[in-house]
Amino acid sequence: MDNKKIKTILQEVYTSLEKGNYDPVSQIVGYLNSGDPGYVSSYQGAREKIISLNRYAIIEIMLKEFLQK
Repeated sequence: MDNKKIKTILQEVYTSLEKGNYDPVSQIVGYLNSGDPGYVSSYQGAREKIISLNRYAIIEIMLKEFLQK
């Protein structure tokens, strides 16, 4: 899966969690740190979307984006 697709899905997850009045950052970080999909609400399919991605790929993209700015 390419970086653009990963970013799109991650944004969808973030938006869904935000709409559900969840703390998207906390939930996504919890999942990335632990690997436990239970950290992410299933609201609007957010959990299913995020587990379709490789955790290490997400972290790699986020780190690269952070360091480039």
